[in-house]
Amino acid sequence: MILVTRISSGRTLKTVLCFVIELISTIHDHGENPLPMQTKADQFDAETAAMAEQAKALSHPARLAILRVLAERSECICGEIVEDLPLAQSTVSRHLKVLKEAGLIRGTVDGPSVCYCLDPEAITTLGEQFGAFFDELSDAAEEISC
Repeated sequence: MILVTRISSGRTLKTVLCFVIELISTIHDHGENPLPMQTKADQFDAETAAMAEQAKALSHPARLAILRVLAERSECICGEIVEDLPLAQSTVSRHLKVLKEAGLIRGTVDGPSVCYCLDPEAITTLGEQFGAFFDELSDAAEEISC
């Protein structure tokens, strides 16, 4: 409503854009979310939503390769991940970020670099959850005849 009032009073587009940027900045500074986004995923239980997010993190071959590299090393590794993959540093960093946000790996700052390792608890939990999920599907599939 405020925006419409300012536009209709003869403001220039530049002034309107400045106002919008200022409004967004103010909202951000106060931690307010003017339009809370509800998604279809929000309608599911927390465990199902978390499994879906982690499955999404696993849905790229580069991220699976990164997890394998981390598992093979059995220790936190810093810059060496790039040496084992046919990807640029920036691409590997982007994939590491996705895996970290999904809670599958940990990253600790070590000087100018970040060292990464698997999160054993998260990996174990994910294995158990997906194991139970696929066991349930297998049991149901045995009873289906179509």
